[in-house]
Amino acid sequence: MAEKVMEIQTDKLVGFRNHPFQVKNDESLNALCESIRDYGVLSPLLARPTADGNYEIVSGHRRKAAAMKLGMEKLPVLVREMTDDEAVILMVDSNIQRENLLPSEKAYAYKMKLEALRHQGTRTDLTCGQVGHKSRDSISDSESGRTIQRYIRLTYLQKPILDLVDAGRIAFSPAVELSYLTKLEQAELWDIMQSEDCTPSLSQAVRMKKLSKIAQLTPEIIFDIMSEEKANQKERVRIDVSQLRKYFPKSYTTAQMEKSILRMLEEQHKRKQRSKESR
Repeated sequence: MAEKVMEIQTDKLVGFRNHPFQVKNDESLNALCESIRDYGVLSPLLARPTADGNYEIVSGHRRKAAAMKLGMEKLPVLVREMTDDEAVILMVDSNIQRENLLPSEKAYAYKMKLEALRHQGTRTDLTCGQVGHKSRDSISDSESGRTIQRYIRLTYLQKPILDLVDAGRIAFSPAVELSYLTKLEQAELWDIMQSEDCTPSLSQAVRMKKLSKIAQLTPEIIFDIMSEEKANQKERVRIDVSQLRKYFPKSYTTAQMEKSILRMLEEQHKRKQRSKESR
């Protein structure tokens, strides 16, 4: 089948199997809807034909979601024959540079691409043992082999714990260490985190990993480690980052947002103090 652009019905376009990137109904998607409403779909989706007569989207899941919100029945699609591994690699490369990706999205995307490259017999910066070296077949153009290995470790986390990583409640480095715990140990840790309303620091995660390695991480020891007083057990206000994103530039980190909020509150406090003094 020759590669060509076709107008395809939206109900014939199916999502990529095990697609690791979320399509969120957020401000970004609304902006894409506005763009499509004003100018149309400027760049065709990329899909491959399936045995049942449908087309599996390789690139363009957000464009399809926006088009469906707008009630569009057809979309321009570049149809290309691809093997499973070729499709995985192109799907990951088409999405991995998106802003504000969750740790879980990057973790499963890198894992899928690495497995696809290995199926092809490709030597990568990970398989060659050249950690941090950017080879011709590097998994990523922007992140080292060591960083990618650490992201892939997150796929060993149980979902409730990985959700906390995505929410920013568990930092990346402790999360990597926790990924070495067994499923049972992670389940026990999750129960304790829930009951005690706490999350592990890096040093605590490292100690639990070491004890797990020698099969000495019992529920009692997990509780003792997590019961230690530390900064993240202090009373705090928690706000979902997604609720704050619309008030700050896309490039802002959570630390920058926190600093800006505290500065605004301090300025408001000073204004109130000056108002009281002038009465």
